[in-house]
Amino acid sequence: MTHTPFDPADVLDEALLQRIRERAAGHDAANTFPHDDLGDLREAGYLGILVPADRGGAGLSLADAAVLQQRLAGAAPATALAVNMHLVWTGVAKVLRERGIDDLAFVQHGAAAGELFAFGISEAGNDLVLFGSDTDAAPQPDGAYSFTGTKIFTSLAPAWTHLGLHGLDTTSPDAPKMVYAFVSRTEADAGRVHTRDDWDSLGMRATQSRTTELHAALAPADRVVRRVDPGPNPDPIVFGIFSVFEILLAAVYTGIARRALDVAVDTVGTRTSKKTGRTYAQDPDIRWRIADMALEYDALPPQIAAIAHDVDAQADHGPRWFSLLSGIKHRATASAKRIVDDALLVSGGSSYAASSELSRLYRDVIAGAFHPSDPESAHATVATAWLGPIES
Repeated sequence: MTHTPFDPADVLDEALLQRIRERAAGHDAANTFPHDDLGDLREAGYLGILVPADRGGAGLSLADAAVLQQRLAGAAPATALAVNMHLVWTGVAKVLRERGIDDLAFVQHGAAAGELFAFGISEAGNDLVLFGSDTDAAPQPDGAYSFTGTKIFTSLAPAWTHLGLHGLDTTSPDAPKMVYAFVSRTEADAGRVHTRDDWDSLGMRATQSRTTELHAALAPADRVVRRVDPGPNPDPIVFGIFSVFEILLAAVYTGIARRALDVAVDTVGTRTSKKTGRTYAQDPDIRWRIADMALEYDALPPQIAAIAHDVDAQADHGPRWFSLLSGIKHRATASAKRIVDDALLVSGGSSYAASSELSRLYRDVIAGAFHPSDPESAHATVATAWLGPIES
């Protein structure tokens, strides 16, 4: 697969990024959704970056989108993480279409027109994630489904126009089946989707990833996109969601790592030691720590690019795919956390102030451990890939 090389600044120019960066602290402090950021990104065509050109989008690759998400996260991590969830669905639509499945054409057309797609998969206590659901998916006579259950961490809660979700059908003749579908904001207007105002988190506050209650929320037949067996499944929608989700998450946290490194470098270059009269950039211990941060960061963008390119190119990694994808997300989030920790140390006590950017990055980066695949799941997946399953 080939595509025209792109300049990230053509999509996210410095002026736009600066506006978004200047708002980030305010949205964090006030615990508000960045409607202004979303408006600017929509105007810039950002919601359609993964939509093919023949459907009104930018036609970028997943690898290109990962670069852009690193760039956006460096300005406002929570805005990037929120938009990530929309990009996951447009990415899944892209992955499926490139593999001959056009079930999510409406996602591509909608995104190109500025519609916003949220991600309603996570459920409290459901460590099966894509392989099971506590949400009831009830089939209707006309092929529609109604969904009843509770979804957590629903980013973009105040602004989405469509919510992509899954539930378990236990009553059809071929049940059980995992059902993937989309409900529209009209279901919320009708009282069948209720968003709790319960997002008051340590970090990533502007995502407004609130809890969503589904009360027989209706997905029309033409918005029921896949029915698959529960459990580990090779269906393209499972691969599509997992691959795009993990890669773009890795990109966001890599963007945080880069920003923390940049802030640390700027800070040690301006702080002066009373003891030596020289900047801390000349201190051997500080230099070693900055170098260690850079060494860890430098490994991340090439790994993300390589894995994303393989998804774009439809490379065949067979059963190793899930360990590769879990691994890139785990390494990015764990490395970003270590880099932010060190950035705080080299930047001195002022970084401990709640108003400092590094303090906000520290709170934001902690969220990385809670996204699938969590550290335990990632290690279990990789162990199985290399050692085989645990013997029964």
